[in-house]
Amino acid sequence: MSSSISKLLIPLHVQYIQSLGESKDDLLYHLTAHLRMNAIYWGLTALNIMQHKDALSRTEMIDFVVSCWDDEAGAFGAHPDHDAHLHATLSAIQILIMQDALDRVDVDRVVKFILSLQQPSGVFAGDQWGEVDTRFLYCAVNALSLLGRLHELDVEKTVGYLRQCRNFDGGFGAVAGAESHAAMVFVCTAALAILDRLDEIDQETLGWWLAERQLPNGGLNGRPEKLEDETEHGGIADRPGDQPDVFHTHFGVAGLSLLGYPGLADLDPVYCMPAKIIERMGLRRDWEALPRKTE
Repeated sequence: MSSSISKLLIPLHVQYIQSLGESKDDLLYHLTAHLRMNAIYWGLTALNIMQHKDALSRTEMIDFVVSCWDDEAGAFGAHPDHDAHLHATLSAIQILIMQDALDRVDVDRVVKFILSLQQPSGVFAGDQWGEVDTRFLYCAVNALSLLGRLHELDVEKTVGYLRQCRNFDGGFGAVAGAESHAAMVFVCTAALAILDRLDEIDQETLGWWLAERQLPNGGLNGRPEKLEDETEHGGIADRPGDQPDVFHTHFGVAGLSLLGYPGLADLDPVYCMPAKIIERMGLRRDWEALPRKTE
């Protein structure tokens, strides 16, 4: 951390997340409607990690998620009246699980929607319009696992596509042949962990590639020759001087949890959800975080 900030200012981060739903007259609020479901998941998970899970209204949150149901598709959109999308559907499932309200999901229809998006190559499209990449594949694997229906997935076809996305440097790209990026390394590694196929990873080479992402100031970039993503300042932004947002707040707090920062709850790095929830569901994979420090 910088000399100007000696500790994580949890009350301020909680207030920041609470304030995000109060700016409905702000143009930016409406321009980001396509991310609303994801933003609620990011905010709720961050609050859980900071041990303030009740800082937002459970009833209002569940009502919003249910209002985003696309009955024609059988899944969730990012906002009421938006088309169903795989990313929004995963976020909706994660939110409802954290709020102990998974009974509000028509599991059979959601599973049918997810499986319908797998392409012959093994990758998944995000929605009916056909954009594909490994992020959506991870969303599908994660969601099916959380719903207890992973056995319905064609695992070999899915792993086969992930194998095509693995590069000589040990990393993974968004699609077969794309350059390695840390975000895709996360989703591909996590998907393989859920599928119990971490043997597909060249751990030594990938470990080297990830270590090379750290820059002299401590921040990490997503790929070679790019600027760092900085997660030390309260708010939390991608790097010093930038505006905070709930996405980087979520992943900043998540990173601190895995680094053993004192006072935070454990995060499951595979499902990116509170570890105690994943353990209760019997889904924990073999991972280790750094020991939790004391104040």
